[in-house]
Amino acid sequence: MRSPTVFGMIKRLSHMSINVLDQNSAYDFYVNKLGFEVNTDAEFGAGQRWLTVSPKGQPELEIALMQVSPGPNLSAEKAEPLRELIKAGTFGIGVLETDDVRREYEELRAKGVEFSKAPEEQFYGIEAMFQDDSGNWFSLTQRTTK
Repeated sequence: MRSPTVFGMIKRLSHMSINVLDQNSAYDFYVNKLGFEVNTDAEFGAGQRWLTVSPKGQPELEIALMQVSPGPNLSAEKAEPLRELIKAGTFGIGVLETDDVRREYEELRAKGVEFSKAPEEQFYGIEAMFQDDSGNWFSLTQRTTK
């Protein structure tokens, strides 16, 4: 007798995307400043580029750096307002975790990452805030509670 197939068991998030203004600039920021590793960097037709990166030690999560520009799935009329929202810092919120936020803060600042908030104690840990080169903002967090 065959065992029943189990449906609806999502195992993990494998890919997510961050909208960026320029993939070459985003590559430099995420790889050379944040230290992420490139998983895929390939052209896939119509001038589109599939660029995914991962934090070191987490290759199972691929972050697609998606350039917001007119193309097969996005008209020029829709692309421009989206680009403006990204530039304004109203899009792209994420939390990046580290074991030592103060050390990471100093290292990233030395590489040119601009922080809007220095490390500060919060109820959940120590947090610093920065934006990428497109305007997406991130919390750099060291958990002190689980």
